[in-house]
Amino acid sequence: MIRLAFYLLSSLAAIGVSAAPVSKTDFGPVVIFDPPANYTAQRTLYARSLVRTNGDLLATWENYSPAADGNPYFPIYKSKDGGETWSPYSKVEDQVNGWGMRYQPFLYELPSSIGGYKKGDLLLAGNSIPEDLSKTQIDLYASRDQGQTWTFVSHIANGGRAIPNNGETPVWEPFLMYHNNQLVCYYSDQRDPSYGQKMSHQVTSDLATWGPVVTDVAYPTYDFRPGMPTVSELPDGTYIMTYEFYGATEGAFSVYYKISADPLAFGSHTGVVLPPTDGYVPSSSPYNVWTPAGGSNGSIVVDAGSSTDVFISTDLGKSWVRQATSAPESYTRSLRVMKDDSKVLIVGGGPITGDGSTNEVTATQITV
Repeated sequence: MIRLAFYLLSSLAAIGVSAAPVSKTDFGPVVIFDPPANYTAQRTLYARSLVRTNGDLLATWENYSPAADGNPYFPIYKSKDGGETWSPYSKVEDQVNGWGMRYQPFLYELPSSIGGYKKGDLLLAGNSIPEDLSKTQIDLYASRDQGQTWTFVSHIANGGRAIPNNGETPVWEPFLMYHNNQLVCYYSDQRDPSYGQKMSHQVTSDLATWGPVVTDVAYPTYDFRPGMPTVSELPDGTYIMTYEFYGATEGAFSVYYKISADPLAFGSHTGVVLPPTDGYVPSSSPYNVWTPAGGSNGSIVVDAGSSTDVFISTDLGKSWVRQATSAPESYTRSLRVMKDDSKVLIVGGGPITGDGSTNEVTATQITV
């Protein structure tokens, strides 16, 4: 978890290029949302997107609207032209805690029916946090009508103050994945007194009740802080988890990864640093996807907060190269594979450094 006190590594934003025809040519950054001047703090952060099976795109983010607008919520914007233009669509509001939906939204489309919800129904996991940051609550919401309306489903995990300091007990940064008739929620976890922070997951077979906490990444040194898990399935049946690692010998928040044949057993594997061939080690707030494009093994694409580049492996994680993008720096950029699987969409909400006065939510399409 990186907030203002922990975000130490940043880079200059890349310069944008003009838009081009959808799904044929790279474009962006195009603006999804430019917050009004009365927005507070960082204005927008932590953007996440979804490529629907019907071709529509959705995006959401941490939305720092003024207090006069009431409790914070997660806006949902929609694109029907492959990401070149966007419009307001709906919002996900706190329906049970009275605190608002404040941090770290994640959008997901169900690939199969589960818990009374059908294939194609939409989910959003996010952190509901009161204004005084005294509690953290990762909650699950669902939509049965293509994202037009949303309903609370269940509490996933709860923790203490939303302060990213060792000794505090929050939960952070949910990531959802369907596996073997269950929904998995990975997240960063500061509740275990043995660790400043570790990464955990829980599973559900009905979306209503969640199983025990399972550790995915933890280090014996108390001050070390792995965080921000994302997971992708690879074509050989294994799974890759990327994460930032405060405590890495290569530098604070270096991007690490694990590969496991079982996405529920990352805890039995050792993480390794992600070093591209030029020796640069990316750091902070990683996100990964896999696409069939790029060769017989496809391509693992990894993003990181320390660079506007992406980092690509075409040999299932054995070696990595950098690829420049026109997408601006952001805390944090998310990746999605487009219908044309040689294209990857990067969506971000702006960096956490400074006062956020120029933060806006943008989309950029690149070719792998």
